[in-house]
Amino acid sequence: MKTIQLGRQNKQVSIVGLGGEGILRTYDKQNEAQLVIREALQQNISYCDCARVYSDSELYYGTIWKNNPELRKTIFQTSKSASRDRDGALADLAASLQRLQTDYLDLWQIHDVRTEEDLTAISGRGGALEAFIAARESGQVKNIGVTGHHDPHILTRAVEQWPVDTVLMPVNPAEQVIGGFLTHTMEIARDKGVAVIAMKVLGAGQYVVPKLGITAELLIRYALSCDISLAIVGCSTPAEVRELATAATLPPLPEVEKEQITELFTPHARQNAFYRGVL
Repeated sequence: MKTIQLGRQNKQVSIVGLGGEGILRTYDKQNEAQLVIREALQQNISYCDCARVYSDSELYYGTIWKNNPELRKTIFQTSKSASRDRDGALADLAASLQRLQTDYLDLWQIHDVRTEEDLTAISGRGGALEAFIAARESGQVKNIGVTGHHDPHILTRAVEQWPVDTVLMPVNPAEQVIGGFLTHTMEIARDKGVAVIAMKVLGAGQYVVPKLGITAELLIRYALSCDISLAIVGCSTPAEVRELATAATLPPLPEVEKEQITELFTPHARQNAFYRGVL
């Protein structure tokens, strides 16, 4: 598995991560989730994504780390808080650490920033940003980040204005067509030295993939061919984890092939970007 240096500690992290969707965003699926997480570890995937609001995702990881504290040290464990105020975010952090059976996070992210109201609430007096900065200063979290997939202009402003280490945003062919996240947010992140983590890598591929024969492997390689640090994908089975890991071992897509895939997605781009707001 290829790795990159990520975060303030320059920790070596796999270039693909296990996303918090898929089987992890469920309740009472401990056995199935354990199979997926353990397969990811077997494949040397070390970036582990989840969120306070992602069902039992934190509990699934916590079951493993509780009995394997040394293994936990080798993993880049992340979580997210969707609270907009300081007290709510700190309560989320305490709950996340307890559920994950760990005393620190490698990355804690301000979750799903969408609107002007979000920006104002988070960065204002008593807002969540105060909690994130304090947690990083205390060492409870090693890095802080922001995530968004709704409005690239809002996410760009968060990256510009906040002292974040990472940004999690959509990276897929539809986004290349529509513009915003890949044409503006990424540029600002690069200028500030903020690491870009790709999500929505598969987009809403069901609208295009069956007709055109575009595989998940191709879409993962497409994302890894963009100017990002790593890509995360939610998985529902160990087989999907193996597919993710295999894609990471292959070379980046040649530019001509990326352009061909982007062209195939062009007529369907808005339909594929289902996760955005009004386009």
